[in-house]
Amino acid sequence: MTDCVNAFVPGMDVRIEGAAGGPLAGLTFAAKDLFDVAGYPTGGGNPDWQRQNPIPERHARAVRTLLDAGATLVGKTITDEVSLGILGENAFDGTPVNSAAPDRVPGGSSSGSAAAVAAGLCDLALGTDTGGSVRVPASFCGLYGIRPTHGRLDLTGMLPQAPSSDTCGWFARDAATFARAAAVMFGEPVPEALPTRLIVATDAFGFAEPETRAALRPLVDRLAGLIGETREDVMAPPGLSVWGRAQRTLQPAEAWATFKDWVERDNPRFAFNVARGLIMGAGMPESELAWARLMRREARARLDFLLPPGVILCLPTTPFPAPGKNLPLPEQNAVREQILCLCAHGGLAGLPQLSIPGAGVDGAPVGLSIMAARGADMTLAAVARALAET
Repeated sequence: MTDCVNAFVPGMDVRIEGAAGGPLAGLTFAAKDLFDVAGYPTGGGNPDWQRQNPIPERHARAVRTLLDAGATLVGKTITDEVSLGILGENAFDGTPVNSAAPDRVPGGSSSGSAAAVAAGLCDLALGTDTGGSVRVPASFCGLYGIRPTHGRLDLTGMLPQAPSSDTCGWFARDAATFARAAAVMFGEPVPEALPTRLIVATDAFGFAEPETRAALRPLVDRLAGLIGETREDVMAPPGLSVWGRAQRTLQPAEAWATFKDWVERDNPRFAFNVARGLIMGAGMPESELAWARLMRREARARLDFLLPPGVILCLPTTPFPAPGKNLPLPEQNAVREQILCLCAHGGLAGLPQLSIPGAGVDGAPVGLSIMAARGADMTLAAVARALAET
């Protein structure tokens, strides 16, 4: 297979046939280079991690699940270093090409997985989402991408970052393929019944750029027509930026705890932004962590209240389409902060969220997200499939 978009890890040719006759037979998939594939190194987007850690002897649970269902693994994909990124630019492996907007970033840290699916190099691709790493590239590349309920899927064999927020998700180009994979990953069929109420998150739409709000409006109207009863409400009463601050406090501290032994033992190389994030995590005051834990409880309570069974909420996945490549560091930082304000609730509350394509600004995709009650992941697949059929 010709990698025309720099989606796959350089120098690593992987192909493992799926089981014959399974429900995903005939489909191909790729795996972000955080997932173990037996006999191949797990590089994590950093050459020192790959060099300093053993080659796995078993497949990650998510990889094994798709193989057992008949899908064929065709490669391992580029990731931001040890998943510590949101734009998709890797200083060692390069930036995968966003086929939907080639002059812009693909989004990270599951950049290679999104790029591979968007370019048609595979039907599905596994990614991870801690602070937005499936949702953001799904929005930027015009794909379906899910962050499942936290703790719903077995993460054995997946390189962790911040365990209280880590999830395993995946990308697809169309709703039908996404739903087929969801039925396998979650072990249950797509329900026929749809939710009976839709909440439009007014603060999230207000936070998005005007062009993004306008582009998503027709998709929101179609969703409202499908569901029926619709109302507006505030998702984050303390403020999206407050929720963002809480996630940006907890996540780096957990990431430092995850990688501390490796960093202190082997002194690995990092891009500046990655090293800076780990340093911030290492020095996070306990007073800030205590505040952030309380804010997490508040965020969970708020979203559990808003989203009982039978209710979904919609919001812009990202505040704008993908920014350009190679932005100066100060501009990258500003963009990253804005993106994380619309993603922080995922890590804080742990509810399932699916980014749906179908809108664009100046030719670049932007996604609409739907969220559901804890454990109602398949409800999102049902809504996506029904919306695609309208």
